[in-house]
Amino acid sequence: MFKGQPKGLFALALANTGERFGYYTMIAVFALFLRANFGLSAGTAGTIYSSFLMLVYFFPLIGGILADKFGFGKMVTTGILVMFAGYLLLSVPLGGGTVALVAMLAALLLIGFGTGLFKGNLQVMVGDLYNDPQYASKRDSGFSLFYMAINIGALFAPTAAIRIREWAMTLGFDGNAAYHFSFAVACVSLIVSIAIYYAFRGWFKHVEGGHAKGEKAQVVDTLTPEQTKKRMVALFLVFAVVIFFWMSFHQNGLTLTYFADEFTERSSSGIASMPFNVFNLVAVIAIVYALFSIFDKETSKNGKWIGVGVVALACAYLVWQYTRLSGSIEISAPIFQHFNPFYVVALTPVSMAIFGALAAKGKEPSAPRKIAYGMLVAAVAFGLMAFASIGLNTPAYQATVRGGVEETLVSPYWLITVYLILTFGELLLSPMGISFVSKVAPPKYKGMMMGMWFVATALGNFLVQVGGHLWGPLPLWVVWSVFLGVCVISAVFMFAMMKKLEAATE
Repeated sequence: MFKGQPKGLFALALANTGERFGYYTMIAVFALFLRANFGLSAGTAGTIYSSFLMLVYFFPLIGGILADKFGFGKMVTTGILVMFAGYLLLSVPLGGGTVALVAMLAALLLIGFGTGLFKGNLQVMVGDLYNDPQYASKRDSGFSLFYMAINIGALFAPTAAIRIREWAMTLGFDGNAAYHFSFAVACVSLIVSIAIYYAFRGWFKHVEGGHAKGEKAQVVDTLTPEQTKKRMVALFLVFAVVIFFWMSFHQNGLTLTYFADEFTERSSSGIASMPFNVFNLVAVIAIVYALFSIFDKETSKNGKWIGVGVVALACAYLVWQYTRLSGSIEISAPIFQHFNPFYVVALTPVSMAIFGALAAKGKEPSAPRKIAYGMLVAAVAFGLMAFASIGLNTPAYQATVRGGVEETLVSPYWLITVYLILTFGELLLSPMGISFVSKVAPPKYKGMMMGMWFVATALGNFLVQVGGHLWGPLPLWVVWSVFLGVCVISAVFMFAMMKKLEAATE
């Protein structure tokens, strides 16, 4: 899985992991913070939340245009500094008045712009590592590993957000002020991120781009105008589809978090409570990777024995954790957001093994086909949510009876299962989409096209607010059916355009 990859991949992936840990620590509690600190309605909080996500994914277009002129490395460094200023401002507890609201919006603007300079350009650099012919065949698997690294940071973020907030409250801060300590974690994570970037810069400096003052960037582009047009059309067709995937998928931070907070049982006991401890999930991940090492034909005999030892230790740890269980544990809504990154990290080697086996037989689906399958899988997830919500109160009624006998709650395992299915869809769509853009984009527009990928994501994230506005008087199964329908229609469109999409990669 890791063999044959350029070492610059691991340095860039780790730098991104640090930044993503801080971002997801903030995002895990942000929607709840908006409602608690400012007293906003679900719809208004959803508008701010989705607008921020839109900024985070829109500004990479500007970042890409600037990088095409000044170089990717300069924009990555500048982005970290701008993000740091934004997170620092957001971490200051200013109360719930107008000044605090204005300061928060300014912080979100800085974070969004800084992320725009950092995120897309770092991914372009990863893609350019595979322009070397010796690594070209590893592009898709490389982006899968890069995507996995992002989710390692995201895996620990919800637990960090909850624990830090709880710690702040023990120091005497009220619940709203304590949220800001979770936001401050991002500042520390960015320091770690930039330290990693410069410590290992020699591994990827050749793909940073840039040119001396007064010179024009030299771009080698051997495509004909017709080939360029064909590729651009294919890219924009993909961009159109991913809008609706992210509109649906990023309900995890909005309506799915509302559902976790308002309609999911708030405690768990026995073995059913173990998935809510992030270190138990890490043990499961260790078992998965160790098993792959044991059964990999290229692993040495000593390596296989090390894998056996890791499996034994991880299993012993899980047994020990089980013996320590007593009573029930409280389930906090943000903790559900660690399941998606857990599944990404745990399932990445599985998906790579499956597609590797298909590739060996010449049957691996193309990147556009994987994206279409991802939309169908996402539709299944929201279909399951609609089924689980039949017979539940509307959110508006649930708010009036919270804590009473008329309150309707479901098992947390509905959400855990939905996150599993959504993750399958994400693994089919997101890393494959980024890989597709890095491969198909005409060289002279590479930064801009990676930016356009994020613009499409931004539009999808702006539409996330649809879920917030639906949250209220409507039956929950209707809310989820909206996203089910959007995913199905997008998949059908993708399959209809498949010939054009696949022709662009030839």
